[in-house]
Amino acid sequence: MQQRFYDLATHLTGKLAGDEVLLACLAGETSEFIRFNRSAVRQAGSVRQAFCFLELIRGRRHVKLAVTLSGEPDCDRRRAEDALRDLRGSIAHVPEDPHLLYATDVRDSASVGDDRLPDPADVLDAVCAAGKGRDLVGIYAQGGIQAGFANSLGQRNWFATCPFHLNWSFYLRDDKAVKATYAGFEWDQHAFQAKVDAAAEQLEVLARPPKTIQPGRCRVYLAPTALAEFMTMLRWGGFGLKAHRTKTTSLLRMIEAGARLHPSVHLRENTREGMAPNFQSAGFIKPDEVRLIDAGAYRDCLVSARSAKEYGVEPNGASTGEAPESLDMAGGDLDAADVPARLGTGVYVNQLWYLNYSDRPAGRITGMTRFATFWVESGRIAAPLNVMRFDETVYRVLGENLLALTKQRDLIPSASTYFARSTDSMRLPGILVDDFTFTL
Repeated sequence: MQQRFYDLATHLTGKLAGDEVLLACLAGETSEFIRFNRSAVRQAGSVRQAFCFLELIRGRRHVKLAVTLSGEPDCDRRRAEDALRDLRGSIAHVPEDPHLLYATDVRDSASVGDDRLPDPADVLDAVCAAGKGRDLVGIYAQGGIQAGFANSLGQRNWFATCPFHLNWSFYLRDDKAVKATYAGFEWDQHAFQAKVDAAAEQLEVLARPPKTIQPGRCRVYLAPTALAEFMTMLRWGGFGLKAHRTKTTSLLRMIEAGARLHPSVHLRENTREGMAPNFQSAGFIKPDEVRLIDAGAYRDCLVSARSAKEYGVEPNGASTGEAPESLDMAGGDLDAADVPARLGTGVYVNQLWYLNYSDRPAGRITGMTRFATFWVESGRIAAPLNVMRFDETVYRVLGENLLALTKQRDLIPSASTYFARSTDSMRLPGILVDDFTFTL
């Protein structure tokens, strides 16, 4: 696929006229999907697809069009030529773009990850064994994901990776379930079994009569999957230069008032160890990492090409939305096995959902607990908790009230498969927080 994409870009470059510049991006995948329900396979299939996104530039004007690739070179050349003619017909009718910026320094790169994926039949056996005697529901996806960039200036970039992810739940009844995630690049049966055993233990507790506690503040543990929902809100305009300059960032107090998070909080965009490509659609190369928060203090923003042009700074490879695609949070010194004991008496939260900002400038987030949330008493998980609503700020959860972070961290990829499998991911620990506010 790599050479076919490069050949297509070279072919289109030969069709340009005058001062035209062409940018081409490729997104492709070869994926296997298995859907489970009641601990049995209900649907299995595969997807092989590739798209080429063409952007024609003439002066300060530019237009874009997507082409579905067939894999047959002659057919794809004809489709791309037709698209180029359509772009030419449109470009005179769009206004000039004052913030247009694309890479003009040619920087080639290639990053191809090893294919260490398991045989889907082995995964099927492992998942069905885990669900024996239980109601397991979930979806498994694996396979190669490819991304490419080429322009008429001669730049060529390629990225390929082979990840998998399994999202599943042990369903009990009504709204009672234990949800879990396992993801990576190489299947480890021992690691998977440890997650299954932990979920099975929680399923037994979930069968007990639920407990209701009064709204107020109490000590909580947010598992990595719960923290991921919280961090998803921060990704939404929290770290981008545009949001910072327009003062719409949820970290505004860190920018304007010098607010800090806990010294143990280190957040970075870790492209080197993530699942996302190390280049973006305008041809700019991403650094191996961008330090977003260092020892609780704001460090750097993610800067897209458009923001770089608008504010007169250098881009650092961020996409147009300037959201982290490979968010990485450093771990701490708390062993995950010791969480109930360190929690003492409080709430163990596996999942959060329906999150939104209740006060964006103040970094205040509200949401609900979901699925397996437990009451812990004297260091032991005692009973499931009925659903509760929380309302908290990032400065309390990751700042003054943060007590500990786990040594162990989970790779949590986006489970989105709309249009194509996402390459966004987070690598997060669990966190222990004091005086967490429940409002309902």
